[in-house]
Amino acid sequence: MSSKLFHHLRDEARRAPESGITAVIGHGRGRPGLIPLWVGEGDLATPGFICDAAVDSLRGGDTFYTWQRGIPELRAALAAYYRRQFGADFSDEEFIVTGGGMHAILLALQALAGHGDEVVYIAPAWPNFAAAAEIAGARAVPVELDLSENGWTLDLARLEAAITPRSRAIFVNSPSNPTGWTADRSTLEQLRDIARRKGLWLIADEIYSRFHYDDARAPSFLDVTQAGDSILFVNSFSKNWAMTGWRIGWLRIPPHLQQLFENLVQYSNSGVPHFLQRGAVAALEQGDAFVDEQVERARTARDRICRALTATGRVRLAVPEGAFYLFFGIAGVTDSHRAALDIIDEANVGLAPGAAFGAGGEGFFRLCFHRRLDHVEEAAARLADWIVAR
Repeated sequence: MSSKLFHHLRDEARRAPESGITAVIGHGRGRPGLIPLWVGEGDLATPGFICDAAVDSLRGGDTFYTWQRGIPELRAALAAYYRRQFGADFSDEEFIVTGGGMHAILLALQALAGHGDEVVYIAPAWPNFAAAAEIAGARAVPVELDLSENGWTLDLARLEAAITPRSRAIFVNSPSNPTGWTADRSTLEQLRDIARRKGLWLIADEIYSRFHYDDARAPSFLDVTQAGDSILFVNSFSKNWAMTGWRIGWLRIPPHLQQLFENLVQYSNSGVPHFLQRGAVAALEQGDAFVDEQVERARTARDRICRALTATGRVRLAVPEGAFYLFFGIAGVTDSHRAALDIIDEANVGLAPGAAFGAGGEGFFRLCFHRRLDHVEEAAARLADWIVAR
């Protein structure tokens, strides 16, 4: 394309930020012996029972166009999963299968916010949500968490003050990527009440709900909302079942919006491949024990990394309640991007710079501890040496 037509591109597209995470990955990718803790995934491959279901479906000829809402078997399996894990009684028609969690978020934004609108969200945050909102023409409004000796906390009065007549929704990711902050039941009730009072939608990203270290799952908006509340749940198979590369997720929506969201699927990816959905059915029906094992593995890694870094006396952190990330600051570090590059060069450990996570993130680093324990322990030792030597 001729450069003279560059100005014909939408401003929102031209301003789309480069990911601060991938920029650091590009610096360190392929280095011998590097321990990569920079991305949000574990190091286990998808279990065989999930892969076998997809392969059998592929070999059986499930290669044609399929239901845009998702195959009936998968929507039924999602309804059964919610009954089992959340005690929630949903019909199959309340689920839409999407091309990953990011696609679910995009569809929610397409339905709720556009030019001139605002969406309030809790920061520091996974950067893709705010970027997607801005590309859509909406304004993403961050409300920062506070870090104290009591951990990460949300000032609900500050959040309510951020709402304006242009606000359309509140986006809540709990447990949080990157901080591990997890809203308790009281906080969820107050967020629900704010949304009701202000006439706003809630977008609930509960992708890490099973990765909770106090109970079998994290508190959910499902525990505090009622029929008629305006809430969209976005979720993904990526984390619980080690399926990050599959790009399959779901939306749980009010049933009267089923056709609207099917239309949005039609004009985006036109549906998820049938054989991938067969793998997702197997994940839901056979994968509870695998998820439980992953959570226990992550719990042990969390405890080891937190102890090792705290022992340096130069790290600021809160032990994460959920998800599988540690978001920590190092005394004297103010440029997390530059420091992340130095840590790659000098300690051979890959971290995501806190600046990539927006408001409140600078000076911190995100570390994904959902890996084999010997790698986590070695990374902890290298990081501790680097921190003490500064």
